[in-house]
Amino acid sequence: MDDAPTTAAGDSDVAGGVAMTDDAAAMLRRLIGEHGPLMFHQSGGCCDGSAPMCYPQGDFKVGSRDVHLGDLDPGDGAAVVPVYISGEQYQVWRHTRLTIDLVPGRGSGFSVEAPTGYRFLTRSDVCAP
Repeated sequence: MDDAPTTAAGDSDVAGGVAMTDDAAAMLRRLIGEHGPLMFHQSGGCCDGSAPMCYPQGDFKVGSRDVHLGDLDPGDGAAVVPVYISGEQYQVWRHTRLTIDLVPGRGSGFSVEAPTGYRFLTRSDVCAP
């Protein structure tokens, strides 16, 4: 069984995608300097609501049902940050453009920004199918 995730870019139904704010990009550059290459997985609920969870690459196992939404480029030569979402959640949100933002507050769970006093937040805009 292939554990490679699906790529949203290959899905002709994708109207959305993923982006980030300048504040999120600045935090990613800082965190990449501290932790090395990072990745996001858009949480589907439970303990962390629908927060985008940021992990060092390799610390979160991406499975065959996860969908690769795209890569974020934080700039200044920092490594790109891939963004994934569960396949089930993708089916609900696939016509939505997701923007990863940064807001004051303590992050929760195992996301690497948790101790910084800020947390990543997903904002969404519905796109025409």
